[in-house]
Amino acid sequence: MKQDKKATTPWNDQRMEIVVGYLLRTGVLLSAAVVVIGGAIYLFRHGAAPANFHVFQGELSPLRTLAGIAHGVLKLSGSAVIQLGLLLLIATPIARVLFSAVAFAFERDYLYVAFTLAVLGVLAYSLLGQGH
Repeated sequence: MKQDKKATTPWNDQRMEIVVGYLLRTGVLLSAAVVVIGGAIYLFRHGAAPANFHVFQGELSPLRTLAGIAHGVLKLSGSAVIQLGLLLLIATPIARVLFSAVAFAFERDYLYVAFTLAVLGVLAYSLLGQGH
């Protein structure tokens, strides 16, 4: 008797869904925890400062790059830690797409690998290719 190749592989659809669920849940919870910690640091350092709602001030330019965010996190800047949490939130679905591509490759489902890599390409272009 010949067994189906997909039935014997350790990566089946149900296991993949479970791992993707844990990945997404962990990413969102980790991101939320980092943002809350950053918010606490920010409030501790700047909570008594008066709010100026008449003039909008965008994010400081050092916090617009990964190196600037990393430098700010090392200095325990509340704004930088919040930015790191938001980056983790953005990275969560990207990690899900990467995991899906690897899982489909293990399943030898190359059509879905191609589709998943196309989605990853669109995500990468939308995040990096705009050049703002």
